[in-house]
Amino acid sequence: MTTSNTENATSAKPEAAAATPAEPKAPADRPYSPGLTGVIAAETAIGFVDGLNGQLLYRGYPIGQLVEKGTYGRVAELLWTGEWRKSARLVPAEVPEPVICVLRELPDHTHPMDALRTAVSVWGAWRRPHWPPTVDQAREITALAPSALAAFHRLRNGLEPVAPNPKLSLAGGFLQQLTGKDPDPAAARALDAYFIVGAEHGLNASTFTCRVIISTRSDLASAVCGAIGALKGPLHGGAPAEVVSQLHEIGSPERAEKWVREAIARGDKIMGFGHRVYRAYDPRAAALRKVAEGMSDMADWLDTAVKVEDVVLRIFGELKPDHVIKTNVEYYAAAVLQGVGLPPDLFPPTFALARMAGWSAHAIEQASADKLIRPDARYVGPPETPVPTFQR
Repeated sequence: MTTSNTENATSAKPEAAAATPAEPKAPADRPYSPGLTGVIAAETAIGFVDGLNGQLLYRGYPIGQLVEKGTYGRVAELLWTGEWRKSARLVPAEVPEPVICVLRELPDHTHPMDALRTAVSVWGAWRRPHWPPTVDQAREITALAPSALAAFHRLRNGLEPVAPNPKLSLAGGFLQQLTGKDPDPAAARALDAYFIVGAEHGLNASTFTCRVIISTRSDLASAVCGAIGALKGPLHGGAPAEVVSQLHEIGSPERAEKWVREAIARGDKIMGFGHRVYRAYDPRAAALRKVAEGMSDMADWLDTAVKVEDVVLRIFGELKPDHVIKTNVEYYAAAVLQGVGLPPDLFPPTFALARMAGWSAHAIEQASADKLIRPDARYVGPPETPVPTFQR
């Protein structure tokens, strides 16, 4: 009787039986990683973040070259399809009437992130995007979001929404719909560069949230709403606005030395420096610094930011030589966003506008894997205990 190679190996070497699947370990026997730090929860072909060497790639292309040679429309198409197409273009979309109606009902004090999340939710209820998410859905929600946010901003200021101009880029159209005026080409280009560097950054909190929701076979609108909710948290999306406040507090480069030393002595966090991933200069910050330096009307403010950056890095190197703390993207994102005239409370939702392409690309990728994300938790409560019996 002929046996298979596996049977021969098993009978000749009993220890090979260990190759059969082992019983899964109970959660208590597995390593615990707070915040899932270091845990590989997905495989992706979309973006690569090398924090040690300060590298960020979108589908293999370096972020600096994408900013220099690309547009947000081309980069979004690259993230969605893997193709680098010169003809790829994204233009601002008309906001559906159901979305406008709901935005009109929001109080003036509504946080812009809440308004954007609400707009996406209403779009989802109206549009009813099916699972799995598609590139067409991704294009639609990415083109809608800037128009919806601009409409809310105008409504809260007692102004009517402005119809989108299909001749403009997504970034330029957003500025036009905010102000009602044709955007300055340099400002539109600077914001487009910000959209590019903000589009994708691996399995960050909001992207992971998006993938978890899609893994349940929920729809793209629900996944993006969840991602916006995660980005709203101050540990994820609010830093550029805080950089502006910080630089205004410092006031001038001459005051930077004293301010930084006192802040470090108090244990305060200096916004725009240090990163959970990067141990080298953030390549997104380098790309945006070049863009900011090209904005003529930002010369004085940028000059202050550059000089303050030099002081901060020097003092960190002196006082914390064992800690690698470098400039991160939020520092020069603040310069660009302030330079194009956005109010600080629009900084976080504008980050969300940029990240729409990355979120939706990850949603499409997660749906193609079609694997429910369902980690375990280690129980640390009391042991099994009988329920007390009470006398009536």
